[in-house]
Amino acid sequence: MSQTKLPGAIGALLAIIPAGLALSQTFSLSGFDPVIPLPALHSPALRIAALQIVCVLLAAQPLRCLLGTLPLLLGSLLTGALLLLSVPSGESEPATAFWLLCIAQFLLARTSVQRLAMLDSPPWVATLTAVLFGLWMLYFWQLLVTAFAVPRVLLPAPADILLALFTEADKLGGDFVQTVLKSVLTGYVLGSGLGIATGIAIERSPFLQRGLLPIASLTSTIPLVGVAPIAVMWFGFDWPSKVAVVVLMTFFPAMVSTLAGLGAAGKLERELMHSYAASPRQQLLALRLPAAMPFIFGALKVNASLALIGAIVAEFFGSPTAGLGFRISTEAARMQMPLVWAAIVLSAIVGSALYSLLVLCERRVNFWHPSVRAAQS
Repeated sequence: MSQTKLPGAIGALLAIIPAGLALSQTFSLSGFDPVIPLPALHSPALRIAALQIVCVLLAAQPLRCLLGTLPLLLGSLLTGALLLLSVPSGESEPATAFWLLCIAQFLLARTSVQRLAMLDSPPWVATLTAVLFGLWMLYFWQLLVTAFAVPRVLLPAPADILLALFTEADKLGGDFVQTVLKSVLTGYVLGSGLGIATGIAIERSPFLQRGLLPIASLTSTIPLVGVAPIAVMWFGFDWPSKVAVVVLMTFFPAMVSTLAGLGAAGKLERELMHSYAASPRQQLLALRLPAAMPFIFGALKVNASLALIGAIVAEFFGSPTAGLGFRISTEAARMQMPLVWAAIVLSAIVGSALYSLLVLCERRVNFWHPSVRAAQS
């Protein structure tokens, strides 16, 4: 067995130990006394789960192909579902055998993800691995919260959050329009656009650089909790005040990154353009701006997160009856934590979607850059 296959096999073998201890309490053989006395398994689902764990471990083969990994994947998902259905209610404490099965399930989940990541397969397998890892994280979150009977005020289960996403879809849809479509996108476009335009304008003017850079640096150090109430007083409680905060947060990163990118063009390339008697405008469009695009896209990706955070935090200091920040602050005061977490999940999904969209645009625009070509190869 090669070194790359050994860790997954060890994880699978280790999972047999807690599963076997649990099974020793399920079946009573004549003249057999278990070495370690444990509480009996009262749920038939746990018996099935323990049997399925053993079956999966026996069926899993250390093969670096999807067909060899498929029994382990399907078996671990089946045992996970059975174990989750067998979680006792919050009124009774789980037996020791239940925690043994949880340990075995964790080792099975780890092995399944590791085996899938080792496959020499198309790129979609890497995406499937990431999705499987995320699902296992949510699974153990749900399992432990249910087993320990954690109050929803402290930490709601993923099922409660998912239910809140569907049942409160109308509220969250209005919050999405108010925060993302009005505040975030408008402020993001204005702030990033003004930052890029200002960086291009002052790149060839040392006087403007000496005058504007200190002011821009000063504005970037203003704390958000200090500027948000001022923006609300100036522009009102509706989305224009949130746009002002987002513009202030995204302007400086875009301008600084644009200046750094415009100066990143090579000396030989600049001398070549000079020998061709290229005008400053031609040098900007043909050389400096393409060289600055990786820097600009880096700032745009950073600003995507800053814009969303700025708009949500600004809504804590004054907002109409809609908005993700307004929803989080209001529902937290009402102890409706599943809805609070649903708003947080929606914000995370929006931020990830914006970042992914910018990554796709960067691959289209900067296809010539070595970092993009290395990522695509």
